[in-house]
Amino acid sequence: MAVPKATVVLKHVKSVMVRFCPFQTHVEATRIFLEHVNSRKARASNINCVVKTDVRHDGSEPVIDIMFVDGDRLVMKGANLTAAEMLSAFNSRCTAKNLQAEEKTKKKTA
Repeated sequence: MAVPKATVVLKHVKSVMVRFCPFQTHVEATRIFLEHVNSRKARASNINCVVKTDVRHDGSEPVIDIMFVDGDRLVMKGANLTAAEMLSAFNSRCTAKNLQAEEKTKKKTA
């Protein structure tokens, strides 16, 4: 499986928790997502973002739990998603948060 090219920006993210059992099937996409979020470039976009990995040996399905700075939360169950789908959902939510922040700053200055 080819690794999708995606830019991950953690500007509006407070924490990312990635939980998976490495011996389960369908865990590769979750590991690819973790690789993107934990990359040097992504981590540099928000040094205060906490990225935690919880590796279990209990047969549980892979779960990605993302907490945003404004208290919003995104939970993705990675068993039936591809890495591209997870990255797309994450990036679209981050883009929406970025637009909201820009609108707030425009209202304050106007």
